[in-house]
Amino acid sequence: MFINASGFYVPSGRITNDYFLEINGLTADWIFQRTGIETRSKVGAGETGVTMGQAAVAKAVEQLPYPIQDVGLIISAGYTPEDSVGTLAHIIQNDYNIENAKTIMISSACSSCVNALEIIEGYFAIGKADKALIICSEINSIYNNEQDPKSGHLWGDAAVALFVSKEQITGNEPEILNITTRGLGHVGKGPDGVNLSLVNGGLRMEDGKDVFSNATRYMIEALNTVAKNSNITVQDMDYVIAHQANMRIISSTLYLLNIPEHKSLNNIRKYGNTGSASAFLVLMENWHLFKKNMLVGITVFGGGYSSGAILIRF
Repeated sequence: MFINASGFYVPSGRITNDYFLEINGLTADWIFQRTGIETRSKVGAGETGVTMGQAAVAKAVEQLPYPIQDVGLIISAGYTPEDSVGTLAHIIQNDYNIENAKTIMISSACSSCVNALEIIEGYFAIGKADKALIICSEINSIYNNEQDPKSGHLWGDAAVALFVSKEQITGNEPEILNITTRGLGHVGKGPDGVNLSLVNGGLRMEDGKDVFSNATRYMIEALNTVAKNSNITVQDMDYVIAHQANMRIISSTLYLLNIPEHKSLNNIRKYGNTGSASAFLVLMENWHLFKKNMLVGITVFGGGYSSGAILIRF
């Protein structure tokens, strides 16, 4: 499976740590020391999850080496949809008149983008599609309770879009060598660890310690799995990108994997936790660093719980 084009959108609005002192009593230093976040991205007037997703797709289309109408599968992946009936996948299909595409919305919290790639891999394997589009648009701010001292200061807004194909198109696209995902609802606090109730309190993280220990354990497991499946070690990877949930989780994961700091790419400091878009946003922002034959590993963890990883060869 090959990456044909990518695009992202981050709203220009920023919420600083100082904002939360009067909201939930947390100081800027306390937040930064425990999360690594200084600011988080937030939509402004007229911006929605849909407009962010549309902007990310439009950016990717500029690089696309085939007509977008050739896409046979569109997946809207994420946990913050504004409409669960007329989904972002349907909206993009309508925007570009992609007549023959199947449209799906899936969610596995912050691992949703990796899960979507695995679903696409399956569609490609059974011949139901040979080109696909993923859109992950996370508008955390509309569901976030900023007064919550446990997690109200964590979340940012952003969107990414990724076109992939079963076969190479131009001959120089990055190749996704391996994908793994795992449902972890039976582990730790599971569905009670992080949840988003549309009718009762919005986005909540009730037990940060449980999230920390399981995120570290299972992001390590996932990255080791794609490395083993590709006959390499994690240390052979040129760069590693972890889900941008918390800088302490990221640092612990890399330390336990014995990965030096210079191989780790992050953006949580300026954007906060942008959900399922986060790791792929890091990938797209740092695309200029990746040279031919470099190996980049992405490992993610989602509330519920769930985990996943991919290995890309440039």
